[in-house]
Amino acid sequence: MRVVIALGSNLGRRIENLQGAVDSLFDAPGLTFVAVSPVYETDPVGGPEQGPYLNAVVIAESMLDPRTLLDRAQSVENAFGRERRERWGPRTLDVDLITVGNLMSDDPELTLPHPRAHERAFVLVPWAQADPAAVLPGRGSVAALLADTDQSGVRLRTDLVLEPPA
Repeated sequence: MRVVIALGSNLGRRIENLQGAVDSLFDAPGLTFVAVSPVYETDPVGGPEQGPYLNAVVIAESMLDPRTLLDRAQSVENAFGRERRERWGPRTLDVDLITVGNLMSDDPELTLPHPRAHERAFVLVPWAQADPAAVLPGRGSVAALLADTDQSGVRLRTDLVLEPPA
């Protein structure tokens, strides 16, 4: 199954946090790297006053079940000092499962596809760059969703590049 994972960081060494997430996600078996988007600096959405984020999207192939993928994502966040103090607050690392194949789930612990991905430019812009033909299950093409999304808070960082996992 195709898996789309969004990465974000606005605390500490942001680009190193994102690269560490890419490397850590693929450290164990079960995920095969397909692509990583360019890096974008983005204005925070919701939550308290905080600094800008670096965001990217990673695309992989996997046969792991969604719960195992979520556990891996949360383990990577924890390894980078993620603290869950307040909703949409600042963080060293955010690793969100956006899609897992075409699976649809409204489980409160793992909603698939991600419930707000269709309205978030910080997910859609990098995703469209990594996979121009991408489709968000139940919502349509990422390109069409992006056309209806405010992208003013999303800036390409050509000076920052995420490398594929080693």
